[in-house]
Amino acid sequence: MAASNPASSSQIFTVNPYEDHPSLTQIEAEVLWEYAKLNQHIKDLVIQTRSLSETPDETMLKRLRILERKMGLVLTLFKASVWGVVNEQTISAQPADSSVGDIH
Repeated sequence: MAASNPASSSQIFTVNPYEDHPSLTQIEAEVLWEYAKLNQHIKDLVIQTRSLSETPDETMLKRLRILERKMGLVLTLFKASVWGVVNEQTISAQPADSSVGDIH
């Protein structure tokens, strides 16, 4: 794939290269210009997606690490809450069991 000239790629959005072509009507020239602009947008998109796929986004990685730490904390608090509820249920169930045992 040949490298595109940055000056020509930025001009495609301001200057219609097909405008004065002798074998094209005005409508055909405008349609071809729209295709050329769309082509440049796609080329820019390909460049951006390649750069994103080749190198990780450092800000996204930092955000994900922070989220991972927060999720670890939430999991720990959740486990503690569940343990507290289970422990409370066993404590409230023990006096009923012990009072039954005392009657015998």
